[in-house]
Amino acid sequence: MDREKLAGIALKECRSLGTEYADVRVEKIQDENLSVADGKVAPIEESQSNGIGIRVIKNGGWGFAATDDLSEKSIKEKAALAVEIAKASALVNQGRIVLAPLKAAQGEYVSSYEIDPFTVSLEKKLLFLMDLDTAIAVAGADKINSRNCFAGFRKIDKYFVSSEGAAIRQIIIQSGGGMSLGMAKSRRERYERSYPSSSGQYQCKGYELLDELKMEESIPRLIDEVGMLQNASPCPDKITTLLLSGDQVSLQIHESIGHPLELDRVFGSERNFSGTSFATPDNLDKLKYASSMVTVVSDPTDPHGLGSYGYDDEGVPSERVDLIKDGVLVNYLSSRETAARIGKVSTGAMRADGWANVPLVG
Repeated sequence: MDREKLAGIALKECRSLGTEYADVRVEKIQDENLSVADGKVAPIEESQSNGIGIRVIKNGGWGFAATDDLSEKSIKEKAALAVEIAKASALVNQGRIVLAPLKAAQGEYVSSYEIDPFTVSLEKKLLFLMDLDTAIAVAGADKINSRNCFAGFRKIDKYFVSSEGAAIRQIIIQSGGGMSLGMAKSRRERYERSYPSSSGQYQCKGYELLDELKMEESIPRLIDEVGMLQNASPCPDKITTLLLSGDQVSLQIHESIGHPLELDRVFGSERNFSGTSFATPDNLDKLKYASSMVTVVSDPTDPHGLGSYGYDDEGVPSERVDLIKDGVLVNYLSSRETAARIGKVSTGAMRADGWANVPLVG
């Protein structure tokens, strides 16, 4: 049965059960991860996941249920379960759920790529990694005794419908890879360098990204840096200026700006899991978050950003949004529910990690 019919079954059942709102995500997710370490191919990881996630509002409360059993009977059972969960949630809610207004969208989004990695043979992918491993071994000779090269690919095919009339299909392809090399002298003494970063580089691109990264060209520099690490003096104890690498800056922004500006966290929904936030709504348009030269945006419209998409998992179209403007807090990463609580529209940041999970702000 095609995804439109599956989603329609779920939506019809939710409506028959008297929900105030319902949305349905039918998803197929393909993953492939490959690596070669010291000339040997590591176990290949391949998976495919198909399922449906059903989210409803009933009696002013949220309910969610999901299944990988895509039979009509199972889908109806899960729709009923989501409604029962919503009714239970409503009993302990302090108030009824209100959603910020949204014009229901109908359309299709396909992320930017040239070569679908799932059309490329496994042999070709492994040959790419083996050739990279060999290049490190030849260039490193007696300077390097550990090597690791890896690549990973994901394809998300998602269909979203809502009781408000949304109908959206998205296909998002993510690709990436990286390498590390080093000299291990003992269990405790190891000198290692990585490229493009310690976790590689992943983007919304296709198989072509592996060539674009130009990893082989970076091997001589990484080998030299391993030697520098081995001969480096201990880090001095002094007040000085630090230059941070791009991956460290992105991590700092993620922790110091990204998480605190998730509006569900601001309202305490992650209190017992990840803490709260200092950037409360009374600080909006007032809090001096950073230097006046700093402006931070959320931009899922970037064609190649790993977190880019056409619509979030509430059907909100992606758009570039200022979060910090000239150093001042001006907006949040929000959902329709959290945006309504501050009298704004959603910034389209409600996303789920696959069909089996409820979407969260992030």
